[in-house]
Amino acid sequence: MPRLKEPLALTPDLVALVERIEPDPGPEPGRHDPTDAEFAQMAAEVLETAPQGDLWLFAYGSLIWNPGHDFVDQSRAIALGWHRSFCLTLTRWRGTREVPALMMALDRGGSCTGIAYRLPPGDRLKQIEMLLRRETDGIPTTNVARWITISTDKGPLRALAFVASRTGPAYVGPQPHAVAAQVIARAAGHWGAAATYLQKTVEKLDEHGIRDRNLWILQKLVADELRILASSISSG
Repeated sequence: MPRLKEPLALTPDLVALVERIEPDPGPEPGRHDPTDAEFAQMAAEVLETAPQGDLWLFAYGSLIWNPGHDFVDQSRAIALGWHRSFCLTLTRWRGTREVPALMMALDRGGSCTGIAYRLPPGDRLKQIEMLLRRETDGIPTTNVARWITISTDKGPLRALAFVASRTGPAYVGPQPHAVAAQVIARAAGHWGAAATYLQKTVEKLDEHGIRDRNLWILQKLVADELRILASSISSG
């Protein structure tokens, strides 16, 4: 008999226990949100090295469950030499100064299966700037836009991806699963809880038939942490 697919441990009901909105503390000292002029310059620099023809975007996390952009085609894709990693620390968005979060990015090494989106024809510069406004974590930047090669059923493509800069101020490197689970289960910011981000990511990956081994371990551990938190609240 075929093996039944194991259901996700991290469910919407569990993350609802910690879902909340915290005030936005703003950028950390020494960093700032990009200005309109800086976004325009970054977009122009990214476009300078863009491949000819269609623009493709490689999505591996929230861009899958909340694209926030139009697309005219999509394809399952593999990025060799990159893997998902909760390697960025956040003190806003899904964390605060008091309770920082961990955020996922593409880090070097291994491979990552995700979704490639073909963006509609039109204003290439405007589309790139829109993506930068969504994904840029501040200046200096840690989550940087880069053209990478991906494998698809259409053959190899060059696609825009947001990857971790190991010299960026938010980069903390790979964390042990147990440590990451404790952080993700407790952090939240003005975009909501870090656990919600993970839950929606693994849920959407599961719908696409994508099972990232490390994320599946992590979602189980975060589910365990949330049950512990719920038990301590109810007993307190």
